[in-house]
Amino acid sequence: MLSLFSFFYYVLAIIIYIIAMPLLLIKLRNKKYKDAIPAKFFLKNNPRFKNENRIWFHTCSMGETKAIKPLIDEFKDCNLSVITNTGYEEAISYKRQTRYLPYEIFLPFWINRQKALVVMEAELWYMLFLFAKRKGAKTYLINARISDKSYNSYKKMSWFYKYIFKNIDKIFAQSEVDKQRLLQLGAKNIEVIGNIKLAQLPKITKEFKKPNGTIITAGSSHEGEEELILNSYNKKQGKLIIVPRHPERFDKVYDLIKSYCNKNSLTCHRFSQREDFEADIVLVDKMGELNNIYAISDVVILCGAFEKIGGHNPVEPAYFGCKIISGENIFNQKSLFECIENYYIIKNEELEKYLNDIDNLKRPVLAKAGSIKPILKELKNV
Repeated sequence: MLSLFSFFYYVLAIIIYIIAMPLLLIKLRNKKYKDAIPAKFFLKNNPRFKNENRIWFHTCSMGETKAIKPLIDEFKDCNLSVITNTGYEEAISYKRQTRYLPYEIFLPFWINRQKALVVMEAELWYMLFLFAKRKGAKTYLINARISDKSYNSYKKMSWFYKYIFKNIDKIFAQSEVDKQRLLQLGAKNIEVIGNIKLAQLPKITKEFKKPNGTIITAGSSHEGEEELILNSYNKKQGKLIIVPRHPERFDKVYDLIKSYCNKNSLTCHRFSQREDFEADIVLVDKMGELNNIYAISDVVILCGAFEKIGGHNPVEPAYFGCKIISGENIFNQKSLFECIENYYIIKNEELEKYLNDIDNLKRPVLAKAGSIKPILKELKNV
């Protein structure tokens, strides 16, 4: 029997669904949403999980899905649900049963019995927790965080969040501050374990000797970004190391570097021919060296964000204390940038200005790394 609150919430969700229908049909014209919208809002090719009585993990996008991979690896027959296209693409690579999470009006009949529902961060869907719990699942919220920026918004809606937290059995929070904020919103049974996105920090496989002077590394560069970086660079800034993302582009990028060096009387070489960083510009044309190079770098131009790629992992250079300069297109990495203080998101045309001001840039600070062990212990006992 649904409570009066649940009944009115469900009616409101139906009204919103009807109002949003024209917008959904318009968005369907975009190839980007050709699978996600039919799956989430019309249940096309999106049946219930075939496997019942399993651990069910739910995330939003790619960053969160990557972060829980160590947990997923512990449960060979678990179920996964996601919200975004990028989250889905990441999730299916884990070879587990994967679904788009349907819109809330479908959840009462779409959800079947599971051992546990494990939800990452801010995916606070009322019907999701309510019906997972009603159908026998233990419910968990992991890596929970309420930022300074969003706290006031949460407080204004605290009357609503109390209903959600009523259906969450246990919460694993990132910090003591997050715990206190969650308690004020009506949450209960909270354990602080740190940020699990940082549970697997980068490691080096080889130690390189750091050359004298400032080392600037352009990490995981894409088409168009090397040209931008070269046009923003001058020798007074330091030595420049360029690490392209894709090996098939090594020759093309080296031609660009040689042309730039010839025009500006600079030296350059390929790392595969000489494993040192004594030239003005070095092309790293070997795979698997990026973290080793971050370990000797002072500044990282984090690529994949000066073009519409979605950005790359900022935790890696932050872990090694590199000052981070990134473009604006970080849409695949936003959740990881939230783990860091002190980084610079800039417009493409500002890159030269920031490189000329390297000494005044702040070094990044990582949030406290978490451990998945307390979560695993809980889930193994379900």
